Parts: sequence; C-alpha cells; structure tokens
Amino acid sequence: MKIGELAEKSGLTAHTLRYYEKSGLLKASGRSASNYRIYTKGDLETARFIKRARTIGFSMDEVGTFLSIRSDLPKHVCADAKALADTKIKEVKHQIEELQSVLKALHRLSDACCGGSESAEYCTIIEALEHEDPVPMQH
Repeated sequence: MKIGELAEKSGLTAHTLRYYEKSGLLKASGRSASNYRIYTKGDLETARFIKRARTIGFSMDEVGTFLSIRSDLPKHVCADAKALADTKIKEVKHQIEELQSVLKALHRLSDACCGGSESAEYCTIIEALEHEDPVPMQH
C-alpha cells in the first residue's frame, strides 16, 4: 500500500508518517518502480503501535525503545517495558501536581478580582501578575 492508504488505515496523516520515517520509528518496506514508498500490513501494525504509544504520552525516544523491544521480544523481559511505563506514570503524576498548582493559582487570581466594569487600573489580577509569581515553582 502507498502512504495515503497507510495514513487512512492507521489514522495518521501522511505528513506524520513521513516524520516517523525520518525519525527512524517507521520504515517503508520498499519502493515502487516509480519510487513511491510501499508499506505492508506489518508496517500498518507498526504505525498503529506508534500511534497508540504516542496517544498515551510516550515520547519519540520512548516509542523507539518500545519498538526495539517489540522487534526482538526474546531478547527482552517484561521489566524493560514496565520500567518505561512506570517512569511515564511518575512524569504524568508530576505534571498533574503542577497543573493542580496552576489551577489553584488561577482560582486565587479569579476569586480576588471583582470582574466589574471598573477601570483595569485597579484590577487585582493585573496587579498580582505585575508583582508576584502566581504559581510558586515546585521541584
């Protein structure tokens, strides 16, 4: 199949598929006589695998690691894949904590503002952003 059909069947755009190919995550199985990329059912399965991994937040490098594991399953153990997933869980939990801090700061700003038709010269949101960090940095 050509890239257009692969895009349709995988749910990815042709541009994204070419990007994945350029990044080394996906390879066309061959080229036609007119130099079009030709993809197989296995390439389609790989494209779908990449899409699923990216959809749940894995980076390109992490997807590459998963593909390495997938390409030589007997050489790897489940712990290899689990370590990637566990690391991603920690990252996502940290992102959630940061977003919760941002949400609290936004609520503080919004709650302190009257939201009225008075001049913005007295707006507590503008004043707070001028003089203080609304979200203290967390580490």
